[in-house]
Amino acid sequence: MTASWIAMLPYLAHQAAFGALAAAGFGVLFNFGWRTLAWCAVAGALALAVRTVVQQTGGSLEAATFAAAFVTSFTAILALRWLGPACNAVALAGCIPMVPGAFFGQAMLGYMAVAADTTGSSTAQIVAASQAFVRVLSIVGAIGAGLAIPAYLLKSRQF
Repeated sequence: MTASWIAMLPYLAHQAAFGALAAAGFGVLFNFGWRTLAWCAVAGALALAVRTVVQQTGGSLEAATFAAAFVTSFTAILALRWLGPACNAVALAGCIPMVPGAFFGQAMLGYMAVAADTTGSSTAQIVAASQAFVRVLSIVGAIGAGLAIPAYLLKSRQF
């Protein structure tokens, strides 16, 4: 490992820890059992760790989110023996911390500001809000595709 990767390890551990915490929290909201909550935490840690590594190697947020969802879904399906039929739900709970709430908030606040503007000179605000909303759609689409592709590819495989 190079020095830059060693310096990145605390940041990676921070991302993984909070991904685990958020995914376990969503597991509680989804009313998962105690044993499954631990797997949700593992899935959340894996998802944010993969996303962080892809972003640190130069990938876009959308590409990193797709890779993280793909790896998380693939790993959950491979853990079917231990997870049982809840493997897809665990993968979904692991990816929920990657949902882009900040971009959605920017988009909605931007659209609200445009709606309240009476001067008619809010072209830049419309463009910024639309860009944020396109990022939201791209990231949510990346999560969906990353979760669905491994499930589709591995559904006929017996474990």
